[in-house]
Amino acid sequence: QVQLVESGGGLVQAGGSLRLSCAASGRTFSAVMGWFRQAPGKEREFVAAINWSTGTRGYADSVKGRFTISRDNAKNLVYLQMNSLEPADTAVYYCALNLGGSTFESAYEYDYWGQGTQVTVSS
Repeated sequence: QVQLVESGGGLVQAGGSLRLSCAASGRTFSAVMGWFRQAPGKEREFVAAINWSTGTRGYADSVKGRFTISRDNAKNLVYLQMNSLEPADTAVYYCALNLGGSTFESAYEYDYWGQGTQVTVSS
């Protein structure tokens, strides 16, 4: 069994930065770890993901060039560095673990989810 716990959310001004962390406990082997977000009244959307073994990264077009996903193998952590934040980035951000797949973007293929951390970007 895996537990994922996000942290690092908060309130930031537009143009600012935040770094989210996702800590995994229990079973930690993973093919893909991803970040998704969900804004009020909107569907959950893919943000970024990383293949744990290879380090291959993928990003949604809306965040490419602004967000960076990274991993710390020793600490079993995944980070989402968010720069140049915009009000449209306001959402609850979730980390997720896909144990068996290689697809980044499909939420249906992820097996475990964290509780989410709120990111609010003010103008």
